[in-house]
Amino acid sequence: MGSATTQALAASTAALAEAKDVTLDTAGELFTVARLMGESGQLSGALADPAAPAGLREQVVAKVFGGVSNTTRQVLSVAVGERWSDEAGLIAGIEELAIRAAAIAEPKADIEGELFSFLRVIAANPELELALGSRLGDDSAKGSLVEKLIGSTASAPTTLIVSSLVRQPRKRRVRQLLSRAMKIVSAQGGRIVATVHTAAPLSAAQRTRLGASLAARYDGQVSINEVIDPSVVGGLRVQVADDVIDGSISARLADLRQKLAG
Repeated sequence: MGSATTQALAASTAALAEAKDVTLDTAGELFTVARLMGESGQLSGALADPAAPAGLREQVVAKVFGGVSNTTRQVLSVAVGERWSDEAGLIAGIEELAIRAAAIAEPKADIEGELFSFLRVIAANPELELALGSRLGDDSAKGSLVEKLIGSTASAPTTLIVSSLVRQPRKRRVRQLLSRAMKIVSAQGGRIVATVHTAAPLSAAQRTRLGASLAARYDGQVSINEVIDPSVVGGLRVQVADDVIDGSISARLADLRQKLAG
């Protein structure tokens, strides 16, 4: 991410945080804007053109997206008024604002947990991943499939996020889409995501102790995503971003074998 895009995204995120009446409709409208920009190089080019005056870019927003809510229009006006590194950065930024808006609209929903659960379903079902990730399939049909699969079990914001993302993959894998969405939702809630691989489910007490330990280590609230993985044998393997804490028995055995062999 270029420095210009980083600054533009920060300003746009701040505008969303200050906006009133952010609802799921706001998120849906922002997803639609991102999709239309991704489909039209002329539109995205006009809105991301650093040579065009900010006022002119805002006029394009008013003309093309005049039917959106006042909240969405205000956030978009700030976003296109910023200087982005390129068109792709602007589109990705609008998409991130949509995901954040969904999290803001229903803060009590367990969006991270539901996204993680669907990510595990995708990982365990290659045919489903192929159906949702194929470049040959109809994107609208993919969105409808997601709504049928999780619409009755997942919360409304999670269903909106997943169905919208598969409709506008922009050459990204489904797992990549879901992982990025999880990180954005966590960031919006001020949380850190820890993926924990364990041979057996953690008890409530173990999750509490682990959460407290990680919160102290990383100086922030931690959201734990649990993966049952018999290959760890015992102990835990914890990953936070690029940081891996491997206390599993399998890792210790591997280390021991290496020492014996060397």
